[in-house]
Amino acid sequence: MSSSQLFDTIGATYAATRPAEPRIAARIWAALGDARTIVNVGAGTGSYEPPDRDVTAVEPSAVMRAQRPASAAPCVPGVAGSLPFADKSFDAAMAVLTDQHWPDVIAGYREMRRVARRVVTFHFDIGRLEDDFWLIRDYLPEHAQLSAGRPALTERASAIGARLEPVPIPWDCCDGNFPSYWRRPEAYLDEQVRRAVSVWHLVGPAVEERVVRELRADLESGRWAERNTELLDLDEIDIGGRLLIA
Repeated sequence: MSSSQLFDTIGATYAATRPAEPRIAARIWAALGDARTIVNVGAGTGSYEPPDRDVTAVEPSAVMRAQRPASAAPCVPGVAGSLPFADKSFDAAMAVLTDQHWPDVIAGYREMRRVARRVVTFHFDIGRLEDDFWLIRDYLPEHAQLSAGRPALTERASAIGARLEPVPIPWDCCDGNFPSYWRRPEAYLDEQVRRAVSVWHLVGPAVEERVVRELRADLESGRWAERNTELLDLDEIDIGGRLLIA
């Protein structure tokens, strides 16, 4: 399944369950510096687009494009690996939680570097996530299959001479991305929450049903709380969220 087909499937509830988290948005917008013209690659519904800049969005999924509000930046069909713009057309290129769906992630980053003077992306370091996130560690070992053969975040940064900055995830993060409910495990039992996260579609319904069943049992028995006591008093956590800035 292509990324466009995937998001045609999961995109129907995206606007409702995946709004921008203001604390993460503030970090992204600060990293854009004084850039006035910005291309947002894999833009989705446009939730992290800065409202005070001249933004052009690129999104392959028609379902996602249709959910963009009327006030959102203009959006054109396109993919990261072949952006339809001339060299240095923009002050900055941005991408948020999307590069895991690009067929050739390094090509996508080089394209962003080609069309813009600055590159800012926000993604998760999958190695860190798989080591530290209880949902993968204790319930979803199949996640490793999704990242097998993909360039590590450090490789992506190296490809365009970028630096990495940690972005902690608050316990009450309102962007319902995969690890955002790290202190609210009951959220993963909610069908609507899971439908807007690509991981569940990629691992398949049998794995998803098993994870939900096992997590529900551990929540009811108190086993989850026993395993994760150290999380319950944390306001934020470094679980691999990273800004890549070039």
